Amino acid sequence: MALEYLHQRNILHRDLKTQNIFLTKCNIIKVGDLGIARVLENQNDMASTLIGTPYYMSPELFSNKPYNHKSDVWALGCCVYEMSTLKRAFNARDMNSLVYRIVQGKLPQMPSKYDPHLGELIKSMLCKRPEDRPDVKVILRQPYIKRQIALFLEATKE
Repeated sequence: MALEYLHQRNILHRDLKTQNIFLTKCNIIKVGDLGIARVLENQNDMASTLIGTPYYMSPELFSNKPYNHKSDVWALGCCVYEMSTLKRAFNARDMNSLVYRIVQGKLPQMPSKYDPHLGELIKSMLCKRPEDRPDVKVILRQPYIKRQIALFLEATKE
């Protein structure tokens, strides 16, 4: 929801990673570190500066292509994968190998113990082509996400 808030205001986070997602004592999830965020002129505007944390950077960033809010969606997909499996979505021994894996779109296999809807959601966020990734608004409307939000809210009441 925080990312949706930013995107509605044409703000790209540009450094979304697990280290910038915080859980308060009251179980409120917050997104922080907007130090390299960028405000776009409008929804169709694109940014071009290579910036962010490599493990969460989208293929278009490494391909020197203009990018938009879909690059944040890629980073969110990496975060959801990492928070679910406790492993990075894309990992390598060196920078060249990492860039190759991301640019080639070699998706990690989601372990079978997870709900298939979660795997499909992550897969959609990690689509190689930005135009094939869902907007955050679309992600939040998915029945699976709505159920997870309801479960989270119910658990935090206790």
